[in-house]
Amino acid sequence: MSEYHTPVLLGESISALLTNPDGIYADATFGGGGHTAELLSRLHDGGRVIAFDRDIDAIENALKDERLTLIHNNFRFIENYAVHLGVRFDGILADLGVSSHQFDTAERGFSFRYEDALLDMRMNTEAALTAKDVVNGYDEEKLARILRIYGEVDGAARMAALIVKERANGEIRTTGDLDRAIEKMLPRNAAHKVLAQVYQALRIEVNGELRSLEKFLDGATRSLKEGGRLVVITYHSLEDRMVKNYIKFGNTDGEPEKDGFGRIVRPLVEVNRKPILPDESEIERNTRARSAKLRIAERRTEQ
Repeated sequence: MSEYHTPVLLGESISALLTNPDGIYADATFGGGGHTAELLSRLHDGGRVIAFDRDIDAIENALKDERLTLIHNNFRFIENYAVHLGVRFDGILADLGVSSHQFDTAERGFSFRYEDALLDMRMNTEAALTAKDVVNGYDEEKLARILRIYGEVDGAARMAALIVKERANGEIRTTGDLDRAIEKMLPRNAAHKVLAQVYQALRIEVNGELRSLEKFLDGATRSLKEGGRLVVITYHSLEDRMVKNYIKFGNTDGEPEKDGFGRIVRPLVEVNRKPILPDESEIERNTRARSAKLRIAERRTEQ
């Protein structure tokens, strides 16, 4: 498991999640199974974990434990499965990062480190849309919008124009093709930063990450028992803002909804007002932890 993916904020997240060692928990993003393995190690024999992942590679990396049920599907459907299985959770964990395995497998196309990799970026390899489809098929305005909103890329319109100009000479198929198409906009001393923003934008679009996150937050909250914990690890400002807003206002937009008495309607209570961050030693061991933020909330008890 450690070779597949190094779990981030492992001790902090599981300690926050676990309130009942005989309870039912969900790991909404199984990945390499590191968080699930730690959770199972702390559960009693009566405890149970239901884990989700849309990546078949993760499913094939499954742990052998009779207390674990592993589901090959997007975490956005967590409420559907909770209803189908007749369960409500004592805690739900979601680590929203791309796994080390996905980044480090060249043919998955998630990283600009591999110049000859096909532009894929699908977390579910059975899905239809790829990054190549986005780069070659979306019009200039739509490309610019994705780069601006999902990647927070400066000069998104100009970058989209460069991509459209380049693909007129032939299909942009590989990560190297894409990098060369936008080379004029890569600062000499910060090329990796800009490329990371571009690849993030494409990955979010291909996998519908923000739409899935919004649906997950709604479904997960409704699937929690009263007093159950929602624990989420985010890696960039877009998803962290959504999680923060949802915990505070009960929606990802950050617009308070009030009941007839003027009280904000929100099903969760924040446990930590400020996110928990990895310490320096963890970042030194795993540089991908450097942008991680851990937020914890608890399902309100009905009055």
